[in-house]
Order: sequence, then structure tokens, then C-alpha cells
Amino acid sequence: MTFHSDSISEITFCEAEPEKDIQKSSPVSDKNEDFCESGLISETICRIEKSDPKWRQAAKDRIASLAMPPWALGRLLDLAVDLAGMTRSLSPQISRRAVVVMAADHGVVAEGVSGFPQSVTVQMICTFVDGRAGVNVLAEQAGARVVVVDVGVAGDLTDLAARSAILSRRIAPGTANMARGPAMSREQAIRSVETGIEVAADLAGSTDLFATGEMGIGNTTASSAIVSVLCGVHPDLVTGCGTTIDEKARRRKALVVEGAIASNRPNPQDPMDLLAKVGGFEIGAIAGLIIGAAARRKPVLVDGFISTAAALLAIGLCPDAADYIIASHRSAEPGHDAALGKLGKKPLLDLELRLGEGTGAVLGMHLVDAAVGILTRMATLDDAGVGKRE
Repeated sequence: MTFHSDSISEITFCEAEPEKDIQKSSPVSDKNEDFCESGLISETICRIEKSDPKWRQAAKDRIASLAMPPWALGRLLDLAVDLAGMTRSLSPQISRRAVVVMAADHGVVAEGVSGFPQSVTVQMICTFVDGRAGVNVLAEQAGARVVVVDVGVAGDLTDLAARSAILSRRIAPGTANMARGPAMSREQAIRSVETGIEVAADLAGSTDLFATGEMGIGNTTASSAIVSVLCGVHPDLVTGCGTTIDEKARRRKALVVEGAIASNRPNPQDPMDLLAKVGGFEIGAIAGLIIGAAARRKPVLVDGFISTAAALLAIGLCPDAADYIIASHRSAEPGHDAALGKLGKKPLLDLELRLGEGTGAVLGMHLVDAAVGILTRMATLDDAGVGKRE
């Protein structure tokens, strides 16, 4: 399977190691000025500030005084420093937490890229509302509420919306088939990101810690296309089995991704164009949720492959938003490594998860709890009566 260089503008595919530093690799400046077509997005981007270095140093100083050898708790302490810098506090408030499950359907399922029919999206949303899905079980253990948002589901959810069991922010009944043309209009792409920003604003007053989740049959196909374009990696290397399809179906799925990129020619330097050409409504909404939370200095635990594809779009809009992202886990999807490398994040967990829904993100909340507990409650050397280190 070969990409022809004359068919795709400004995209190079290779098997090189994923980039590790988003600040160096991003094609945009710290504040992307190209999205004045949306006042809400531009205003939100302008509010985002980098993690505060003074609070980060204060956390390091506090950790240096604790009753343990230097940095003996490793990356848990890195997380504590990150949280202090995000929240501008040595006692980060993280007790009020929500996992936001953005839901939408994808026209590309008509190409046979999934092992499940599109009707499963509605069925799973009903399971979320009943509190019996995987994310509900894990969120309950983590003390998080589950908020389901209909951004563009193909089925009828009017009853659930009327009962306020879900938030209705519907853009359209699913995207178009990206294998036959753009997945959505640029206006719809903008609206999906604005929707995520609005949801972040609505929840921010009652939420200290956000987690991203998603539901939508076909969304690993869209995410594979986004990651392939942004990471410069061949679609076959970042397209996985999604809903447990076999290898033959996976190869067909990769060919669909390849064809969609070739025919739509998304611009990797324009996140909105990329989202419109090969993305999904829920992916855009997750990107908006991330920048909306970052504008309010709220940490965001990003879930797996689909959420990380959305995070790449978010930092394409504003690289400083990366300072508020916590990569919760490494997905079993093969493209997730490349996406995490481009994002410049190390995942907290590697449990071979592949469910989505936000399950990995809520598991990561337990480690956030641990990091804050060490920062705020562990005894210092003086408290423990331990002599100073030589």
C-alpha cells in the first residue's frame, strides 16, 4: 500500500520514531491567530496561560523536604508538580470530578470499518444513563459523575434529553462518509469545538478535575486518519482493530483511511480543516472541552486513542493547552503511541485498555489522588525527626 506524493499536500508518511516535543514540532505559535472566524474559540484560546513555573518550583521545594530519598516516588511526584503548576496551589482541589462522554456517529461505518452496527451508539448511551456501562462502574469507584453529551448521534435521543439524562448539543445526525467526501463542513467543525468549550464552561463551576470520554461507532477510523496526518505516519501503522475486527477487515479499514486522506487532502497545519475533512463531532467537542478546561486552569485527564487524537487538535489550536493535559493511559490501539509522542506526554497507566468511554481516564483519577495526597499529607524530614541528608 503506497501513498503517492502528488496526491496529498504537505503530508509525509514514514516509520520514524514519533516526535517527543510538541513545542518544537507544532506548526503553530503559542496562540493560534487563525480562528477569528469563531469569537468563542479565539476568546478561549486567549485566556489559556502556561502552567505556572513558580508554583511548579514551590511543589518541587516541598517534595525535596519530604521524608524520603530524592524523588523516590518517581513519576507520581512529576504529576504532583504538574498539578501544582496547573492549579497554582500546593493543595490542588480535585474532589469534584466529571468524566464527559461526548457521543456522535460516523458516516464512514458504511464502508464496513466496524464490527458493530451504528445502532450500538444509542444502545450504549442508554446503558450510560442506566449507570451500568464500564465507565459508570469505574467512575463510581473514583468518585466522578458521568455526563453524556449528544453532539451528533444518528438515533433518537429526545426522550433522554427531555428527562435531562443527557445534554443535547446536537449538530447533525452523524457525520457524512469521509470516504466519499468531507466528514462535515468547516462551520460544523467549528461548532463542534465551540460545543466542547460551552460544556466545559457549564460544568466548570462544579468540576475541579475533568476526564474525557467518547462513544460513537466508527470513531477509531476518524482518529486513525487524524493521527496519520498529524504524525506523518502511514495509515496502516496507526489503524487498529477497533471493535475487534479481524486482520482482513483491519486492512480494509486502513485502506479506507488512506483513501479518505488522499481524496479530502486535509491540511495538517489547520486543525479545523483536518477535523472537517476526516474527523467527528465528538472528537471536535473533546478538543473544545480540553481548551475550555485549560482556559479555567482545570486539569484534564485524557482517555485513549480517540481522546488523544482530539487532544492533538486542541494543541493545534493552542499549544499552551498541553500544560493542562494528563495522559491517563496507553491504549492497545497501535496509533496511540504515535499520538502520545506527538502530544509529548507519558501515560500514567499501561493496562492494554481499548474500551474507550473514558474508562482509562477515570482509572487515572486514583493516581491523581495519590499525587495530591503525597504533596499535601506526607511528613517532612523535620516532622519525622529525620536528620538532614548529607
